[in-house]
Amino acid sequence: MSIDSKGYVHPEVLVSTDWVAQHLDDPSIRLVESNEDVLLYDTGHIPGAVKVDWHNDLNDPVVRDYISKERFEALMSRLGITNDTTVIFYGDKNNWWATYAYWVFQLFGHTNAKIIDGGRAKWVAEGRPLTRETPTYPPTTYVAQERNDAPIRAFREDVLAHVRAGLPLVDVRSPGEYKGELLHMADYPQEGALRGGHIPGAKNVPWARAANPDGTFKSADELRAIYEQEQGLKAGDDVIAYCRIGERSSHTWFVLTKLLGYENVRNYDGSWTEWGNSVGLPIEK
Repeated sequence: MSIDSKGYVHPEVLVSTDWVAQHLDDPSIRLVESNEDVLLYDTGHIPGAVKVDWHNDLNDPVVRDYISKERFEALMSRLGITNDTTVIFYGDKNNWWATYAYWVFQLFGHTNAKIIDGGRAKWVAEGRPLTRETPTYPPTTYVAQERNDAPIRAFREDVLAHVRAGLPLVDVRSPGEYKGELLHMADYPQEGALRGGHIPGAKNVPWARAANPDGTFKSADELRAIYEQEQGLKAGDDVIAYCRIGERSSHTWFVLTKLLGYENVRNYDGSWTEWGNSVGLPIEK
């Protein structure tokens, strides 16, 4: 099924592996690989792609927050990205961290960005070329907007107000985490929060339900069946999504805003590591 036939509100935010293969030498785009496994890029990546390390490149080294406008500009300069460059993200595990990097780029106003539908896994499964050569590009002079969190990022007090108002929350973690049986994803070290459970009123929709087995996104009709028919969400709702540190929920944010056209969705990146460790905050199991 082609991207244009899937019924998305904003199909332009996705490109196919075929499209990428035809644009490997296009100077107006920059391929960016962002993975959970930060060593994966070095084993082979799409020719011309640069690496964005979600931890070292996007997060402040001291404060639990994202980098400053100045550090974002330096990152873009180092990657050879201009204000006019179309940034094409992809990565491992259903584009989990690719959508996270995409979301962080939106905080600084780089909206000229897309995701490879199917990500790294689909490219590899199709036998397309990989290289271990790290490309170098001439540094650019990039001018970022001041970081603007408000439209797409939620903080602790925003979430508490959301709970009190009875507005919709989507917990995109595994059922075990949602029920308080696990403090982290299955098969990962169980650490990071003192208490298990979920934010009161949150609906549990594990993030990866939005993806097909090959890593591509499900069609709009299939996504609406999950989020609207099952969970009762509506496109006009004020929605906050969260997980453990905001990475899985960035995938759900992308699905709701870009593929289904929801206009008021925020990602709570403090997520369970903040909520489950905070004094005085309510939880449910």
